[in-house]
Amino acid sequence: MKVIETAMPGCVVIEPAVFGDERGFFFETWNAERFKALGLPDTFVQSNISASSKGVLRGLHYQWPRPQGKLVSVLEGEVYDVAVDIRRGSPTFGRWEAVVLSAENKRQFWIPEGFAHGFVVLSERALFNYLCTDVYVKEADASIRWNDANIAVDWPISGPTLSAKDENAPFLKDIDEDRLPVYMP
Repeated sequence: MKVIETAMPGCVVIEPAVFGDERGFFFETWNAERFKALGLPDTFVQSNISASSKGVLRGLHYQWPRPQGKLVSVLEGEVYDVAVDIRRGSPTFGRWEAVVLSAENKRQFWIPEGFAHGFVVLSERALFNYLCTDVYVKEADASIRWNDANIAVDWPISGPTLSAKDENAPFLKDIDEDRLPVYMP
């Protein structure tokens, strides 16, 4: 397994060791001992899968309180995956990092607690996998507008298909401070 640091401290790309031959391939998607040795979470409490069509954008989502760290990957297709630091007091507050995740590259993206997350589907269809460090809590569910100009994510699409929730999400500057995570150095 190879861990690739990003410009966002804490957000890392994980490239698993893939073993393949003419029959197909095998790789570990998570191993508690190996992840713990690398300073990554060794416990997840919820697993989710979503299926989406080309052009669907999901995000930017987060929970507060009860933040979720997410280990995400793509089982089928390809997505442009984004993490945004929304921790009050963070030196990288409002900055984002993106990575292309696909069934072909088998990469995973670790998004720590305190970050908003979203993705847009680049292929005809994508099957997206999330491992979360906390369960979904409806009262803590929150989102930020996908095209917030102050964050300025460079999405590879201009007119995505959005849910009503995502289309009407507030801009980061309009969210009350007590609804944002706090940076803990």
